[in-house]
Amino acid sequence: MGAKERQYSILEWVREQEHVEVEDIAQRFGVTTQTIRRDINRLCEQGLLRRRYGGVSLPTSASKNPIGENQVRNLLAKQQMAARVAADIPENATVSLGVGSSIELVAQALIHHQSLRILTNNLSVASALSGNSGIEVIVSGGQYRHNDHDVVGPEVTNFFSSFITDYGIISTGSMDLDHGLMDYDIREAEVSRAIISNTRARLLVADHSKWTLNSHCKIASFKYVDRFYTDTIPSEKRANLPESVDIIECSESEFEVILPSALQT
Repeated sequence: MGAKERQYSILEWVREQEHVEVEDIAQRFGVTTQTIRRDINRLCEQGLLRRRYGGVSLPTSASKNPIGENQVRNLLAKQQMAARVAADIPENATVSLGVGSSIELVAQALIHHQSLRILTNNLSVASALSGNSGIEVIVSGGQYRHNDHDVVGPEVTNFFSSFITDYGIISTGSMDLDHGLMDYDIREAEVSRAIISNTRARLLVADHSKWTLNSHCKIASFKYVDRFYTDTIPSEKRANLPESVDIIECSESEFEVILPSALQT
C-alpha cells in the first residue's frame, strides 16, 4: 500500500472511531510508527487531523461543527482551493469572511497563521479559528440561521461597512458570464456585496460546479473580483472573463491526501 492510500485509510478510520492510537495504526498497516507519524504529519499539516493523547483525532472544529456530507459538493476541490487561499494571505492581514461551506474551509486552512484579524458573520468560521489565540475574530450581530450557523440581516451589512479590510473572501451560489455571481438567498447576496464594497482585495472561491447551477439573487459582476480561486475552469468561460480577474486554478498535484469518495457529494 502506498502513502496516499494509507493516508486515505487513516483518515477513514479516524472519521469512524474519532480517535486512534499511533501504535494501533502501525500494527494495522504493518509499518513502523515513524512511517505512521510521517503520514499523520501530512494530514495534520492540511488541517484534516490533529495529534492528541498519543494518537490522532479529528480537528476540534470538525468535531464541534462538522460540515455535513450532503452539504458539501466537491469537498476535495474545495479543501484544495481553501489551502491555496490561506497560503496567499499574509500574516497580520485583516480579512472579511462571508457565508458558505467553502468559506468555513478557508477558515480551517487559516488556523496555522500566527496573527490575523478576522471579521465574519459566519459562526462556523469563528468556531474553526477558536483554537488559535493569535487570530482575533470579530463576529457580527444579526438574525441567527440554525441550519447555516451564521447571522444575516441589516446588522451584518452595517458591520462589514464599518471596516475596510485587506482581503474580502466570498463564495457564491452560482455563476454565469452574463450576470456574474448569484446566490439563492437575498440576505446572503447582501452579505457578499457588503464584503466586496469594503475591502482592498476581493477574492472569490468557487469550484467548477457553480457554472452549472442556477440561482436568482445578484451579488456582483466579475469585474468586482480580483482573484478567482477554482479547481478548473472551462476554456470558453476563461476567455470571456474580464482580463482584470486573476484566475488561480488549484491542482490536485499540490495535495497528497485522497479523501473518501463518500465525502464528495
